[in-house]
Amino acid sequence: MPLASGVFSNPEAKQRIKTSAIEDLFPASEHPDTALAGLWLYFCGYDEAHALCQDLETPEGCFWHGILHRQEPDASNAAYWFRRVGEHPVYPKILEAASEILARYTAPLKLKNRWDGLAFIDFCEAARHKPGSDSEKAALEIQRAEWQILFDYCARPPQK
Repeated sequence: MPLASGVFSNPEAKQRIKTSAIEDLFPASEHPDTALAGLWLYFCGYDEAHALCQDLETPEGCFWHGILHRQEPDASNAAYWFRRVGEHPVYPKILEAASEILARYTAPLKLKNRWDGLAFIDFCEAARHKPGSDSEKAALEIQRAEWQILFDYCARPPQK
């Protein structure tokens, strides 16, 4: 996934996602609509992801919506949606992953004791203007970890 908008990366995936029932893609998922939004976003299907996110007033829907606008890039709109997420159960895992990633790079993202999606927007904004830099590499890896952690949360069956 790019830091800023890309083109749909896999036409075969697009067709398969379009023609599959959500319950087949995410059987027993607690958040199937948000998992689908994340799947669209993974392949740079921004219009499809946005159509889903626009109607999802859940923290997960707002989270995907924030990621989408961060990649657009529209930092102020992304910040609006990240503020609507509130404290999310995946934040500690994202913070842990980001800490591990940043330990391998010289990048100016300073982490606090909790994940800060707004600071990450700013970091991505700066990093995308420095192709090939440690900042860009770290931002891409953190974004991928963020996507994976949120997607797993949305796609999994309810925890008992």
